Amino acid sequence: MRYAIYFAPGPDTELAQLGAGWLGRDAGTGRTIGHSEIEGLGANELAVITGPARRYGFHATLKAPFRLASGVSPADLARAVDAFAARKTGFEIPALRVGIIGGFVAIVPDGQCEALTAFAGEVVEAFEPLRAALSEAEIERRNPDALSSPQLRNLMRWGYPYVFDEFRFHMTLSTRLEPSEAERVREAAAKHFAPALQRPVPVDQLTLFGEAEPGGPFEILRRAPLARAQHRKTG
Repeated sequence: MRYAIYFAPGPDTELAQLGAGWLGRDAGTGRTIGHSEIEGLGANELAVITGPARRYGFHATLKAPFRLASGVSPADLARAVDAFAARKTGFEIPALRVGIIGGFVAIVPDGQCEALTAFAGEVVEAFEPLRAALSEAEIERRNPDALSSPQLRNLMRWGYPYVFDEFRFHMTLSTRLEPSEAERVREAAAKHFAPALQRPVPVDQLTLFGEAEPGGPFEILRRAPLARAQHRKTG
């Protein structure tokens, strides 16, 4: 079993619903659903280009997939997620847009969001004691020869290359595409997600995902409200 700690929008939000429709899968329920009708993209093409992203569910990585360290139980992890969330105050990402990162179409912040970068770093550090060290095979799957020196150091220390100064918030929407194809898909995705990207996006919960078997789909196991979200619900 592997676990991951992600940002995932609340299940009742328009962003979550549009994301599930784009990917063709709802990580909250585990159900495969029909792809939304996307102007400029056929259903078969959308199914192909979203294949890997569909497996992971609609999310942005905070703590990349990891195995539990020796002596750490799933219940320990769940308690740690709840405790961390209870100590942290929710915030908003002022704006998101659909962009292209390294050939991948993804939803990214429209400008700097220091609160988001700081929060992601806190998540990486807080859950590090619960993570098992990477195996040699896991290291090789990250293609270490292609990483920069800082990214390689991050991989070996934190289990993921893209943390702290290398962190780039992104919600992946496609496989790696050729530039002209990526721009066409970006334009289609921008139209699809436009209704949800016209307002700030709250980061009001921490979401624990799990992968039951190697290569299997990631599903949401737990949503832990951040402190401000809890206050709104009980106030």
